[in-house]
Amino acid sequence: MDIFEAINLRKSIRNFKPDPVSKEMITEILEAATRAPSAMNTQPWEFIVLTGNVLEDVRRVNVEMLNAGESPRPEHSIVGWPSDSVYRQRQVGLAKQLFQLMDIKREDKDKRAQWMERGFRYFDAPAAIILLTDRSLSEAGPLLDMGAVMQNICLAALSHGLGTCIEDQGVMYPDVLRKFVSIPESKKITIAIAIGYPNSDFPANKVETTREPVKNITTWCGFE
Repeated sequence: MDIFEAINLRKSIRNFKPDPVSKEMITEILEAATRAPSAMNTQPWEFIVLTGNVLEDVRRVNVEMLNAGESPRPEHSIVGWPSDSVYRQRQVGLAKQLFQLMDIKREDKDKRAQWMERGFRYFDAPAAIILLTDRSLSEAGPLLDMGAVMQNICLAALSHGLGTCIEDQGVMYPDVLRKFVSIPESKKITIAIAIGYPNSDFPANKVETTREPVKNITTWCGFE
């Protein structure tokens, strides 16, 4: 698989087979991912990899807190989009496609709640990678670098036949992660990546998102 094929094949996977992913395989993925560029080679990323009973405990308590109405307390900034913007339109377009594939009607509050819960369970993946950065760094400072290492994780995973989903629901309750995993207070929990073998029969995994044509978002200067 060449790099262009991997980039075009990468997609968010929202359900996985129960097959375990080995420590050796994830190590190889992370070793490749850390070749990502970073400002002045600062490499502002660290990883926690969850599987087995630890992952089961984290997702169980995440769901308990969600269903109890506990307010999320993420350590990262929550992204928002203006309601009248093209960004919000794209988000809504994805949600409509997902809900149609999953047969979730707009008025069906139970199914919508069940769908929300899936993210807090890391989409039932057999493993999850939690990305950390240091609290000594500015809020925005490491974000570009973290994005680069996340993309590398997702692309490297494809070489092993694995799927991924970058998702913040898995870190919405950081106290849960800190309860089951030794994470120093000096570290900020940034994002989660669910990882495993894709379940090709799951309806939501059939989503094919579009991209804005390059001609609409590029200004060419100095070309003939």
